[in-house]
Amino acid sequence: MRLVVQIPCLNEEDTLPLVLESIPKEIPGIDDIIVLIVDDGCSDRTVEVARSYGVTEFVHHARNQGLGRSFRDGVVRALELGADIVVNTDGDNQYPQDRITDLVQPIVRGEADIVIADRQVHKVDHFSPLKKQLQKVGSGVVNRAAGTKLPDAASGFRAYSRESLMVLNTITRFSYCMETIIQAGNKNMKIASIPVETNAKTRESRLFKSMPEHIAKSAAAIIRSFMMYRPYVIFAWLTMFFGVLGMIPFVRYAVLMVTDSASGHIQSLLLGSLLMILAFMSLMLGIIADLIRTNRILIEDNLEHTKKARFGKSGTELLRDQTSQPHFDWPREHPGLPTRPVS
Repeated sequence: MRLVVQIPCLNEEDTLPLVLESIPKEIPGIDDIIVLIVDDGCSDRTVEVARSYGVTEFVHHARNQGLGRSFRDGVVRALELGADIVVNTDGDNQYPQDRITDLVQPIVRGEADIVIADRQVHKVDHFSPLKKQLQKVGSGVVNRAAGTKLPDAASGFRAYSRESLMVLNTITRFSYCMETIIQAGNKNMKIASIPVETNAKTRESRLFKSMPEHIAKSAAAIIRSFMMYRPYVIFAWLTMFFGVLGMIPFVRYAVLMVTDSASGHIQSLLLGSLLMILAFMSLMLGIIADLIRTNRILIEDNLEHTKKARFGKSGTELLRDQTSQPHFDWPREHPGLPTRPVS
């Protein structure tokens, strides 16, 4: 079984040695470990440092493309290398690389498709109380959208099976963490979690400049991912909301016409009509969105078949083919014949 550990990097020459030195060299159930560096537009010596530690596999971006694109490109290269499991970690040494051994075991045993490390945010000293609470709320929202029960949905330290990567398709540039969980949950994949303790903080996050920006981008990624797979839920609620709200002016108009001798009250009819039109539009948009969702499912099925055809055999299958090929020792098996076949 082949494991590829991919490390997205943006100017990590100072911390990358700590990451590379702590990656396990041997893991039970894993026959081959490959380290893959995703150079996301580095302008320092990150690539040279990686080469000095024996890394030979790279994905290069001429300009910074963001974490989401780096993850996607790294996965493509890992699958090309025949990865059976892909572990994603960070170049800033936030995560304990020695726990990769524990991270991949549920996949090795066939018990999970994806394994996500729980950073136990409440124990992280450099997280402010506000950030800890926001992380908890964010994980709760993602779990509601995905139908999962993960304590730390924002953790980037995670392992993916080859089969899960064949069906996951990331589109966001900001961060793939929330998106892949919502996709996996709606595709009925088994997601496991293991607790880890993070390393000391080495630098500030480069994903966002402020907490409001982080909240806005995370919320946008969650809503977009949720609407891809369950748009009818949102539009059904909008239809009910505008429909019920629109009935109130009509009821008011009817009551006033019975109890009030004065004519008029046309405002109630106008407001009620407007709200009912909005309810009807929400219903129509929900139907259209659901048809688009159906079309997306068909496209993703085609993408899955395309990936399997493109990436060929996994590392396990390649190793099996190598060991199953019969060994032909010409001189020993045919001592009376020449040591080399005659053409």
